[in-house]
Amino acid sequence: MSATVVPLPLNPSSETIDFLRRMASMVSGRNGEMLLRAASLIEQFGHRAMSAERLYHQTQEESMRSTELRVAAELASDAMVGQIEALRSQLAEVTAAAAAERAAFDAERTKLLGLMQHAESHIGKLTSELDALRASVDSFNETIVSVPIEVLRLARTQFDYLSSGFARSGDVISQAMSEIGGFAIDQALTAKKTADKG
Repeated sequence: MSATVVPLPLNPSSETIDFLRRMASMVSGRNGEMLLRAASLIEQFGHRAMSAERLYHQTQEESMRSTELRVAAELASDAMVGQIEALRSQLAEVTAAAAAERAAFDAERTKLLGLMQHAESHIGKLTSELDALRASVDSFNETIVSVPIEVLRLARTQFDYLSSGFARSGDVISQAMSEIGGFAIDQALTAKKTADKG
């Protein structure tokens, strides 16, 4: 419970002190000393009362400033708590988004690794098949002789000439062999024309 402070007049006891000092000058002995002492005590108490009042006002102003600062600090603290909560919420959202992106990245990476392994396996199979085909082509090329088309046409003409000569002489077997040779050359020329068109 706070006490009510009534401001004191500027010189509350100056008249009383003057009166007591005048009385002390008129009274001798111990009574005069008592009056002077009473005047001195009243003067001291008056100074103390004014000092106490000034101190009270200073303390009251400081208390008001302290209260204002405390209210401002509480408002700032509430604002900081709100900002911290907002930042925590944003951090949680960013963390969740990063986790989702990481999971998607890991899934895509796993998928790509699987595709890469499948492709490597497929490339291995194709390489094996290509090596087998090369070996087959190499062995086939060993049995093939490259001949210009004009030479084949000339050979075809010669088989026709031989076939008709053997027919005139009555050599049926040689005639048949000449016709088979000419037929084989016809097939080779037909296959070449088909390959050139394709």
